[in-house]
Amino acid sequence: MPQRPEGMRRPLRAGRALVAIPIAWIVAVSMIDILAPPDIHLGPLLVAAPAITPLFGGPRTVGLVAALAVAAQTTIGVLRDPEELLSANHEAQIVALLLVGASLVIFCVLRERRANELTQVRYVSDAAQSVVLPPLPKRLGPLRIASFYLAAEAEAQIGGDLYAAARTASGTRLIVGDVRGKGMTAVNDAALLLGAFRVAAHRQASLDELVTYLDRSVCWDLMEPGETGRYGETFITATILDVPDGDTWVQMISCGHPPPVVLRDGRMKTMDALHPAPPLGLGELAHPRYHVESFQFDPGDLLLLYTDGVTEARDSSGIFYPLVERITGWTENGPDAFLNRLRRDLLHHVGGHLNDDAAMIAIERLATPRV
Repeated sequence: MPQRPEGMRRPLRAGRALVAIPIAWIVAVSMIDILAPPDIHLGPLLVAAPAITPLFGGPRTVGLVAALAVAAQTTIGVLRDPEELLSANHEAQIVALLLVGASLVIFCVLRERRANELTQVRYVSDAAQSVVLPPLPKRLGPLRIASFYLAAEAEAQIGGDLYAAARTASGTRLIVGDVRGKGMTAVNDAALLLGAFRVAAHRQASLDELVTYLDRSVCWDLMEPGETGRYGETFITATILDVPDGDTWVQMISCGHPPPVVLRDGRMKTMDALHPAPPLGLGELAHPRYHVESFQFDPGDLLLLYTDGVTEARDSSGIFYPLVERITGWTENGPDAFLNRLRRDLLHHVGGHLNDDAAMIAIERLATPRV
């Protein structure tokens, strides 16, 4: 039989312990009301017991506390007016408690249903992320890699940003990209490009041939029936890299995407493309020629790839996140520590909530290759 996770058992135990508070309240109000002078009526205070119970209890607990409150009010009425069983005032209070208790039980049922729906949404989102955007391996050849994805939507784990890596006979190929738009359409476009990359990146094709294939894959999808209205309006910015195992020069094609950053001994250098290509999906309109550029990536260097959700993140006064200024001088040991610091710093800058998805990849080249 499946066991309930420890993190779920603790709230349940805490909730059961807190039930003592409304029960103690019912007992205290009942005792004081019974002993109070005839012109003082504290019975209406019993409604506080079921009212606070939804803070820590479910429908059954709320129903139980409400029933105890009704029983206590009935007992108070009988003991205070033994000649009349129940006065009209006590009957009205009992009816009011019944209505309040029933309303609170209904509220708790609806709340639990909503919570279950959100749990299911998170489960589906996690499953989609594991299929469409699985975490990158921690080690690929001579590279140590860390990746992080921050979704702007509160209940989402995946959006239009994307990244992937593939091993070849001579090195590692990586892609990082950003789909124009939001929602499930952007997720679909991201999944399409990632699938095309995973299929083609292993082939012995040159980097420009790979990017040509990726562009055509996106264009073909946009020209499918029902998608033609998006052609020319939907595109994907991307940077595609080829990092050889035995050479320190990285090949790169930039398709309208923010440039990579190399950190060397705490100093930062932006690898701007001299001949950037248009975003993927516009090839049939722009007929681009893909220029392969290169930059040096030595052992001990840290290479940062990211999407514009990082550099376009704004604080409360509208100031963009100054990536270059912030990371200059950072000397964290390894890509995981570096990305953890970058994530904390970025969220602190925006006050804890991003307006756009953000993806980050940190790559460190080790001195000893490992295949």
